[in-house]
Amino acid sequence: MYDVYQIMAGDTIDSIANKFGTNSSVIRQLNPNSGFGVGSMIVVPVTNQYFDIYTIKKGDSLYEIARKYNTDYNLLAMLNGISTNDYIYPDTTILVPKKDVKYYFTKDNDTLSSVNKLLGSNINNLLRQNKNIYLREGQLIVYKD
Repeated sequence: MYDVYQIMAGDTIDSIANKFGTNSSVIRQLNPNSGFGVGSMIVVPVTNQYFDIYTIKKGDSLYEIARKYNTDYNLLAMLNGISTNDYIYPDTTILVPKKDVKYYFTKDNDTLSSVNKLLGSNINNLLRQNKNIYLREGQLIVYKD
């Protein structure tokens, strides 16, 4: 589920991310065309329903974290706007998918109908849980039964 947030004077990407319990890479990924100027409207995740927040420990790798949470490490990287080969720094936080939620990054030419079918979702619930579905390539869609 997403909300729309208007950037205020003094906001930074990091402060917005902290306000919504996420990280700056997720904010950037959800808003690839935003200049992040004062007054801009951006999409922010409502993370507590769909993600857990994990603090990186020394020696962690995306692969090990993904295995620990029984998820795909490519999905873990995409959710956090990083490459699977990127170094992850201790004491930083990442989003980890919750087990009962389905995730999909849109592709070119996706339609609401095709995404709905792929996720096996109820169209009304899909729209309620993703208030701002623009179906631009790379948009994260979440669905929870």
